[in-house]
Amino acid sequence: MRAPSFAALAAITLLSGCDSEAPVDTAADKASKPIEWRMTSTYPSTLIQLGTLGKRLETELDKISGGNLSLKFYEPGVIAPPFETFDAVSYGAVEAGWSTPGYWAGKDPALQLFSSVPFGPSAPEYLAWIDYGGGRELFEEIYHKHNIHSILCGMTPPEASGWFKKEINSIEDFKGLKIRFFGLGAKVMEEIGASPQLIAGGEIFQALELGVIDATEYAMPAVDYRMGFYQVAKHYYFPGWHQQSTFFELMINLDAWNDLSETQQHQINTTCAANVRYGISEGEALQADAMAALEAEGVQIHKWSPEILDELRTAWEKVAGDLAQNDQEFGRVWASLQAFRAKYKGWADRGYLKD
Repeated sequence: MRAPSFAALAAITLLSGCDSEAPVDTAADKASKPIEWRMTSTYPSTLIQLGTLGKRLETELDKISGGNLSLKFYEPGVIAPPFETFDAVSYGAVEAGWSTPGYWAGKDPALQLFSSVPFGPSAPEYLAWIDYGGGRELFEEIYHKHNIHSILCGMTPPEASGWFKKEINSIEDFKGLKIRFFGLGAKVMEEIGASPQLIAGGEIFQALELGVIDATEYAMPAVDYRMGFYQVAKHYYFPGWHQQSTFFELMINLDAWNDLSETQQHQINTTCAANVRYGISEGEALQADAMAALEAEGVQIHKWSPEILDELRTAWEKVAGDLAQNDQEFGRVWASLQAFRAKYKGWADRGYLKD
């Protein structure tokens, strides 16, 4: 027997809750009504930062709400496959999801710009655009069209550029390379002649070990070390030009969000804001020891040459231009981010020491 779709499950849930004689909640009743939500995740709870930042929401939201808001973390695949999180939340089959907007290019390409941007902003600049440059308004507007209210609820430092079985000495060495890559960076890999593939985190090691892929990027050194990639690839490249900072999100079914009291909404927003700060500080603190541990395992740590970075940047500018031209929503968000960055540059170039 075929399992019911998310849309069908949502309809069943809605109908089962209908009661024409039930009284309408007053504002006071709504504020005091305890909430118990399920949150499906695209990352396992044990995966440092990527998953643990989502798991942390369980305890933090319980504390800040005095037990009034319960958010139960479910491992990937338990109630929804990882890459079906968007639909599960949109249709209301589950109330919430933990993910990153970069996974949802197939739903709306512009969402990728709220995850990480090649040669893009570091955490302070990214946050400034979101909070004070119009980014959040665009983000919410796009998601609301899909019946989702998403909150940027975690952030991590720069990622590594990737693991390679062979040393990369020129842009030509990328041609024909089968590489697991994420988000907009995958478009750049395709532009320079590589063959990018999106593979779920739990399947990457085996794919790399068996030669299904020749190389992979995934996350920061602390995460990559736990994933064990150093056992099958010894060349590790920096900087992570494709992800100088990365946002993670708490996706909430829009109807469920609107049913919350103003106090409950504020409690979730406050918890997510604290989670962003925690993610940045924890992420920065973890990387030095991880780098040392990888070197002890015989990993050769490389930095991209200026020539290769220049060619990657050129490829990205073409990709971004094409996406902006072909997708109106992407173009609108890209224009907003570019305008903010152009203005911000006058401060960044003067306010910070350069290496």
